[in-house]
Amino acid sequence: MIRNPILPGFNPDPSICRVGDDYYIAVSTFEWYPGVQIHHSKDLVNWELVCRPLTRASQLDMRGNPCSCGIWAPCLSYADGQFWLVYTDVKRYDGNFKDSHNFIVTAPSITGPWSEPMFANSSGFDPSLFHDDDGKKWFVNMVWNYRTASIGGNPRTPAFDGILLQEWDAKAGKLTGPIKNIYRGTELGLVEGPHLYKRNGWYYLTTAEGGTAYNHAVTMARSRKIDGPYETHPLEHPITSKDNLDAPLQRAGHGQIVDTPDGAFYHTHLCGRPLPGTQRSPLGRETAIQKVVWKDDDWLYLESGGVVPQVEVPSPDPKVMPKPHVEIRRDFAKCKELPMEFQWLRTPYPERLFSLTGSALRLHGRESVGSWFEQSLVARRQEDFIFRAETAVTFDPVTYQQVAGLTYYYNRFKFHFVAVTWHETHGRCLTMMSCPGEYPDGRMTFPLSAPIPVPGNGPIAFAADVDRATLQFHYDAGQGWMKIGPVLDASVISDEGGRGAHGSFTGAFIGMLCFDTSGTARPADFSRFVYTPR
Repeated sequence: MIRNPILPGFNPDPSICRVGDDYYIAVSTFEWYPGVQIHHSKDLVNWELVCRPLTRASQLDMRGNPCSCGIWAPCLSYADGQFWLVYTDVKRYDGNFKDSHNFIVTAPSITGPWSEPMFANSSGFDPSLFHDDDGKKWFVNMVWNYRTASIGGNPRTPAFDGILLQEWDAKAGKLTGPIKNIYRGTELGLVEGPHLYKRNGWYYLTTAEGGTAYNHAVTMARSRKIDGPYETHPLEHPITSKDNLDAPLQRAGHGQIVDTPDGAFYHTHLCGRPLPGTQRSPLGRETAIQKVVWKDDDWLYLESGGVVPQVEVPSPDPKVMPKPHVEIRRDFAKCKELPMEFQWLRTPYPERLFSLTGSALRLHGRESVGSWFEQSLVARRQEDFIFRAETAVTFDPVTYQQVAGLTYYYNRFKFHFVAVTWHETHGRCLTMMSCPGEYPDGRMTFPLSAPIPVPGNGPIAFAADVDRATLQFHYDAGQGWMKIGPVLDASVISDEGGRGAHGSFTGAFIGMLCFDTSGTARPADFSRFVYTPR
């Protein structure tokens, strides 16, 4: 069986395509760099991260992008002997405007080289490219209407003003011809995430509706002509958990159809797994997949029946077993480049944030943990509800403005941080910072009653033990592991923490952070990082 989610942790808005026997899924990365994650599978059961294609400033520069902006809902396709990737760079979230710019890049191989971007439009987000069998290419995206009461964290249906269709001229590298609004969605509202698929003379339009929280749904419509009119699926929403809040996979919506070489069909969708008894999802929006069937009415339905997505789904090959999560140990003295699971924030110039010295990962202290520009944070996704992470840092601060350590991080308003710093009375010491998601001031608390002195300049090890809704930090200054600070609320580090599910929608990271607000770029050397699922 396929075990959902197939991409655990922050991996939303899955766009799937098949090339021969190879399947690829592209997902949103928002403000994390490099942009777009692409996973590969041969069997739909086990997936491997193989590429992040947006790696240079000419393709993507997110310095100044607010939290939960950046890369929204990419679309990956294959045609004419190359891969096509469509993506949005959203520059604003709060207020009435979105300022979303849509681009296309191509590559002969999934690992590149990926081309310079071709600008498409800025009328809305969630762009998608469809390659018709007559050789024409069609670009669809939702259109944003700023003349509404819809603002960041509080979406309203009128702002989601339907799905636009326009032809893409591949030779000229631009959109051409008339623009038509082909679908305005159902009464559920908030229509977005369009993808087109053609079968038996029908054009099928998959969209997402209901907002990306607990009313989320996959909506489907079809037409004999690509520009409509489109009729909506008899069920309206063939995949959704909105009426079953006890289902293990919540927030189901925003996905795409894929067929197998032997003619079976599947449909991806994003999902969330809230902590028991809550509506907080620390792993963010994850990727799942469902087996679907075409019935006599030429509509697509879940093979399992009903509309609620299943955790276990029949796979194309019943002999394939899911691989377990295993401990990942990174000794940075042995790394010639940053391991694939790590990302950083916003900037296409990572050399200003970190370097590999041959003995450590060196973070160069830059702006504060709340910065939207240059933040020296290197982190990996949380993929398990229960895990332990460890690191060790050598750091010799000379002012309280210099801080380095281990952080459990969601965004600038939601994080916990244990670190080495300096204090006027105690000298080199340990501190803790916590931001519980208060908005808009982002006020921090300092959970330690007093700094803990750590004389000398030797390495300090830090660990984070997360057990669903609780976090306990530990440190080792050479005398063995000891707890530091109180048990913290780990559930805050979630989509729904603070402002709520539409206030932010990425996912939890655990990683290494160094800042130096004095402006001297004080370095911190991290020798290792260990992530252990429990």
